[in-house]
Amino acid sequence: MGLKIGDRMTVNILGRDITAEIANFRVVEFQNMGINFLIALNAGALAGAPHTHIATVYSGPETEAALLSELSDAYPNITAVRVRDAIARATEALDGLSTATRYGAAATLLTGFIVLIGAAAAGERRRVFEAAVLKTLGATRRRILSSFALRSAMLGAAAGVVAITAGGLAGWGVMRFVMDSAYTFEPVSAVLIVAGGALASLLAGLAFALRPLALRPARVLRARD
Repeated sequence: MGLKIGDRMTVNILGRDITAEIANFRVVEFQNMGINFLIALNAGALAGAPHTHIATVYSGPETEAALLSELSDAYPNITAVRVRDAIARATEALDGLSTATRYGAAATLLTGFIVLIGAAAAGERRRVFEAAVLKTLGATRRRILSSFALRSAMLGAAAGVVAITAGGLAGWGVMRFVMDSAYTFEPVSAVLIVAGGALASLLAGLAFALRPLALRPARVLRARD
């Protein structure tokens, strides 16, 4: 709204305009289930308006019934509203959303691993020819295998870095512009995902490099011609 401390603001309460000066700003956090009001006026400004008082009471399940009974006996005109069940239902719904999000993330990670393995399998024919040429030039099996392993690990790490960059930017955009909330980057999970992708790509590359190393170079080069 472009307001700042010291500005004057007019609100209409039951047909009466009340003008007040903005003394401070507050952060409203409804997730703590406490009492939050967007605007808090001096009590004297509302003394002549019909009003009621509200309070939040926290109690354990074992003391809730006794507390409500004592309040009803001491203050018969008080209306007690039990919100524990509503909070439990809301928590259950949020837990369901969290579980669905975790399953979706797991499916995405599994798909990514399958894609990396597919990429390693797709290059098997090329590695057969490369291994034959390198053997002809005098390279040992260990050197050839190390070369293939390094290439596979770099492929998995590069894919992980791209995924983290794109996912981080997309998450920041959703939290900032859609949900209007703060965005926090969680580096541990990101590093573990990149390491897992690089490991999966490395193992797949090593697995699909065994056959090229076992073939005789002369047979491969003659078939190539």
